[in-house]
Amino acid sequence: MIGGLPSTAARRSETPVIQRVTVPSLFPPPTYSHASVVEAGTKLAFLAGSVPLDADGALVGPGDPVRQAEQVIGNLREQLRAVGSDLAHVVATDVYVVGSDPAVLSAVWEVVEGSGLSAGPHSSTLIGVACLGYTGQLVEITATAVVPGEPPA
Repeated sequence: MIGGLPSTAARRSETPVIQRVTVPSLFPPPTYSHASVVEAGTKLAFLAGSVPLDADGALVGPGDPVRQAEQVIGNLREQLRAVGSDLAHVVATDVYVVGSDPAVLSAVWEVVEGSGLSAGPHSSTLIGVACLGYTGQLVEITATAVVPGEPPA
């Protein structure tokens, strides 16, 4: 212990505490929380936007935002696995969808809900945009996740 606080190694070995907050005085969100609070000392991962490209760099699901969302979630799982985390430990996302049709945004959000990302529920923003970085790209998701330490002995 240093100055009454557990050492960094000791803090990392604790199971992270994620508090999902739905604010009673605000409109109740359908499948997300208004905020997520992570206990201090927890390791966080800030992931770059997950895009609908396969391992060879080819666009998956041209013209199909739902298929692209599925690929994006699959790629997000891989990003999380690479840093020692998973969908259940995501605390915040930004979901970008090309277009302004609420039905298209809702269809993509259904993929997000079905993925387990909203199981927390996590804090999320669903955003309609004019375009994304790759030709034909319709969906992208950025995420922040807790990287859990080793379970306590």
